Amino acid sequence: MGGRNLLIIGLAVFVGLIAVFLANSYFTGFQEDQERQAEANRLERIVVASQEFEFGTPLTTTNLQLVNWPASSVPQGAFVSVEEATRGGRVALRPIVIGEPILSSKVSGEGGRAVLSAILPEELRAVSIPVNQVSGVAGFIRAGDVVDVMLTRQIPGDGADSSDLMTNVVLENVLVLAIDQVRSENATDPQVGQTATVQTDMVGAQKLTLARQVGSLSLALRNVENQDVGATEVVTKSDLGANGFFIPETRQAAVAPAPVARSGGGGQGVASTRPPSGPSMSIVRGTEQTTYQVKRNGGW
Repeated sequence: MGGRNLLIIGLAVFVGLIAVFLANSYFTGFQEDQERQAEANRLERIVVASQEFEFGTPLTTTNLQLVNWPASSVPQGAFVSVEEATRGGRVALRPIVIGEPILSSKVSGEGGRAVLSAILPEELRAVSIPVNQVSGVAGFIRAGDVVDVMLTRQIPGDGADSSDLMTNVVLENVLVLAIDQVRSENATDPQVGQTATVQTDMVGAQKLTLARQVGSLSLALRNVENQDVGATEVVTKSDLGANGFFIPETRQAAVAPAPVARSGGGGQGVASTRPPSGPSMSIVRGTEQTTYQVKRNGGW
């Protein structure tokens, strides 16, 4: 009886060892099969995101994974190991979706600083301008949008005062990098900010810096697919209609100055006109020229 029990125990141990061997062979064979499949199909193993990344998200072993990728279409800058991708505390510089390859252009270098300068092209600059609820389109302008920058200032030249204004477009088709300190392109909910950071070239940066000093800036949100530029005009109060500076011909007589009598040497008074002060316009009828005074803000 005891020998029978020993036989059963020995058989059980033997079966268990076979099961362990088969399981180990299966998992080892699965890994080798994956490698053989990658080799047979000319695939490479690259690092992709296993979770969604926001701007500044650190790269760790828990949000990255290796997958097979066609060798002929491996993106430039892809990482081939998780250890390489996480070395030095790298962070994401832009949103990355699940399954998207981790590229060196989308993450910071070693050191892990999520700095804006890391994503700026070498020939471009980032410039901040003040905005508010009105000039910032009620908070609907977010990072990733494209805008036109408009400047409103006093009309230059003699005879113009602080109420004589003009508006012109300083820059067109400008990419917004951030609103205040929010850089994420996924933050699409309206939020009124006080500063907009835009991307432009060096000349554009100089224009915006000067424009901040001479007037007030406003942003105009545009369709990101609209690439048309250059068809802009300067707008003044005369383009608004009722309060313009143009004098209708039917009212020219009404604004003619009344004659002023001048007495001299006891003789008969001589009619003459008082020289107009301020803005004026002259109308020539044949050989006769008449000057009319024009009051500001469309008055008569």
